[in-house]
Amino acid sequence: MAKCVLEIRDEVNVRFKGLDVKARRKISDACKYFLPHAYHMPAYKLGRWDGCVRYCDIGGRTYFHLLDKLVPIITAEGYEIEVQDNRKPWDFSFQHVNQQSYEHVKWPKKHPAEGQPVILRDYQVDIINKFLDNPQCLQEIATGAGKTLITAVLSHKCEPYGRTIVIVPNKDLVVQTEKDYKNLGMDVGVLYGDRKEYDKTHTICTWQSLSVLEKKSKNYEADFPIDEFLEDVACIMVDEVHKAKADVLRNLLSGVFAHVPIRWGLTGTIPKDEHEAVGCTCSLGPVIGKMSSKDLQDMGVLADLDINVLQLQDGMIQFSNYAQELKWLVTDEKRLKEISEIIKSVAVNGNTLVLIDRIATGERLEELNPDWVFVSGSMKQQDRQDNYDDVSEMNNKVIVATYGVAAVGINIPRIFNLVMLEPGKSFVRVIQSIGRGIRKASDKDYLNVLDVTSNLKYSKRHLTKRKQFYKEQGFRFQVTKVAYK
Repeated sequence: MAKCVLEIRDEVNVRFKGLDVKARRKISDACKYFLPHAYHMPAYKLGRWDGCVRYCDIGGRTYFHLLDKLVPIITAEGYEIEVQDNRKPWDFSFQHVNQQSYEHVKWPKKHPAEGQPVILRDYQVDIINKFLDNPQCLQEIATGAGKTLITAVLSHKCEPYGRTIVIVPNKDLVVQTEKDYKNLGMDVGVLYGDRKEYDKTHTICTWQSLSVLEKKSKNYEADFPIDEFLEDVACIMVDEVHKAKADVLRNLLSGVFAHVPIRWGLTGTIPKDEHEAVGCTCSLGPVIGKMSSKDLQDMGVLADLDINVLQLQDGMIQFSNYAQELKWLVTDEKRLKEISEIIKSVAVNGNTLVLIDRIATGERLEELNPDWVFVSGSMKQQDRQDNYDDVSEMNNKVIVATYGVAAVGINIPRIFNLVMLEPGKSFVRVIQSIGRGIRKASDKDYLNVLDVTSNLKYSKRHLTKRKQFYKEQGFRFQVTKVAYK
């Protein structure tokens, strides 16, 4: 029987040595996935590229969490595998939590349960204990389940073994997460923009900040090199892990973070495309649990909702591609005025969040309605937070925000109406957007969702996809055709 060596280089990367070309091709082909957008790429059209991404190269380099798939292929080829494990030995022993584990802590001001003891919900206990039993894994946990608190508890549990780093998608979520950590009395710092705190037990940061730090460290320009920053780090957590599909984040997790032993990912939406889902698994571990929005609604944790699809009848205009059609849909003056009136009609029933694709759309809606607030990436983080906080005290505030700024992770419970303008066909974007308004508040247990779209070619195609998502999630929806002059 032929022999090969499986070299486990670190917590993420492995390599098979001693395989013949035939066996290496087999394992490489077993981990290749066709990219849906490849059809539009010149290299694919010219036949220079097969349109696939491979998570195992022809040299036998691959990922630890793909071994379950690859080892049977290699043994079937007649190889005996010798393991060479270069990982640092760890011995983790976590005590499980229960609902009363943090009852000595009180919820902070402006929280719906302000002043009351922190009692973990039964499903949160289950989620946390699953993580503690599996040092490398992912769990799909719907928005509104309390992921920030779950993250803080997990960081607290890791303190005997070293520091933790938590990666969140944007600056707003950095600040929000930091508050929860401080409320539990933890030594926490942040790493983003002008705030760079490297010496804390727990660090909340964006992946963009880490990427910048890594680049500066390579060029010897960093005030605090990334290898020093990562000393004594025992745990890396990624909140809203669907962002891990980004090559930059995956390169970080399999590069400078490759030796970090505890790797946990939380997200409301595991990507639908298989190549993106596998990319998440490679970086962090297998998916071991799922808690959907419907599950939380059935428990009474999240608000009930109805989705009203308003399909504006925009005539028979034709565009050669989606980009041209979308530009017209979100900038045409007559159409924007009609949409503005639609938003006004629902805003009388409570605070309204309007999600848009283009900055120009937000600027024009704000011009048409001076009492509305347009929140964009150029607005200072504190100003954005102040506007979000206003919602907890006001009743008819309208916030217009880009999907990029507000569609992921923002916690604004007192949103009674959510308006999505041309949300597209991305499962992650659509479900995460709905998550912005699905949280309950003391005076709210229902969310009115408006999906504002068009009868034009590409918009209709995308609506078909969204209707499929709504059915899968168990959301009620109805389509109304809206004629306007």
